[in-house]
Amino acid sequence: MSSSGSITAEPPVLEAPPNAGPGARSYTNALVFLAPAAFFLGVWVLYPMIYTVARSFFGRTGFGEFVGIDNYKALFENDVILKSIENSAIWVAIVPAIITALGLIFAVLTERVRWSVAFKTVVFMPMAISLFATGVIWHVMYLKDPSQGAINATIGGVRSAFVSSGPIQDAQPSSPAIVGSTSKGFSLKTPVHPGQVALIGLTGIPPDDLPASAKQAVAPTATGSEIDGVVWRDFSPGGGTPGKVEPQELGIPGATVALKDTSGKTVQSTKTGDDGAFTFKDVAAGSYTTTVAPSTFSSAFGGVSWLGSKLITPSIIIAYIWVWAGFAMVVIGAGLAAMPRDVLEAARTDGATEWQVFRRVTVPLLAPVLSVVFITMLINVLKVFDIVVSIAPGSTQSDASVIAVQMWRQSFGGVNDFGLGSAIAVFLFILVIPVLMLNVRRFRREV
Repeated sequence: MSSSGSITAEPPVLEAPPNAGPGARSYTNALVFLAPAAFFLGVWVLYPMIYTVARSFFGRTGFGEFVGIDNYKALFENDVILKSIENSAIWVAIVPAIITALGLIFAVLTERVRWSVAFKTVVFMPMAISLFATGVIWHVMYLKDPSQGAINATIGGVRSAFVSSGPIQDAQPSSPAIVGSTSKGFSLKTPVHPGQVALIGLTGIPPDDLPASAKQAVAPTATGSEIDGVVWRDFSPGGGTPGKVEPQELGIPGATVALKDTSGKTVQSTKTGDDGAFTFKDVAAGSYTTTVAPSTFSSAFGGVSWLGSKLITPSIIIAYIWVWAGFAMVVIGAGLAAMPRDVLEAARTDGATEWQVFRRVTVPLLAPVLSVVFITMLINVLKVFDIVVSIAPGSTQSDASVIAVQMWRQSFGGVNDFGLGSAIAVFLFILVIPVLMLNVRRFRREV
């Protein structure tokens, strides 16, 4: 009110309408962008998960056959499924720890070498191919025949440097004049003297087992201070006389023959020629025994059965470690590169050895990175599938099977029991939940 008596009134401030501006629009935009992801998440993850859980309570024929928890009981009553659970337990107990340890060792050791980049490239390279392709490669490498499998070819090459194989694998005496066996050797019953001939006929030898260089056996003649003889395959097509060298009877090349005195001491030793003949020269007067040594019958290296029922699981584990060791090395190497060096130098300055620095400084500082690698590998080995299918042959598929493989075999591998397959899938999901919770807890702790 002014002094002149006039009244001046200001209009009241109008309240603003509810805010429907930027905040609401942001919420709407978020829903628009999340809707496609939510839709596909529901179609590809949520719906299959719910359907699988529901299907696990029904039988082979479908939802018309409610069986309750019978499928879950079958998990612990079926020998093949129990074997798969046992194998998965072996994978969980061994593989993550080995891969993490190898990654740590590779990362630490290659930190100080000039060729570390080349080494890391080679170790990480298997990650560039799929696990199925890796399985095919290792399946070929594991073949038992040394002429086909690279692993057995390598073992055979090393073995041949220390152990020599004989020209034949099996034999039997062709006449009563010869005694012995392949493990002890074959000897003539009657001692021989210088100037005499030793005829050692063997039978029970398949023609294909003789060396390709074998020639027609010839009965030798001995003179003077020599003892001559022949070792041959004493078998003539259509018959023949045992103990007599006849046409079409081949000598045994490369057989080791020992000349022993009356005390059993080896005086001389020699190998037979392509016609099976052998000669001992300058033999002193006396009685001697001629023996075909057991080394003549030592079989060649036939290969280790890596794909057999006993070794199939360790073989697959080795191939899997070969693939994932590079991943662990790179991740741990990145953590090692980010580690403060002043802490390591301080430990060395205080007199700590390299082993003490590694054990009490490096490993504790790398614990978060090591836990990432370990938990990642735990999840991976629980759902391992393709490398098992591609390495294990059909004859040992059940011996190498793990939970994921058994789930596929029960559902799609010819059994077509989707109820039991769904129960296995739910069981696998339950096993993964503790690992996922551990991972989530680690994330929260780091945040």
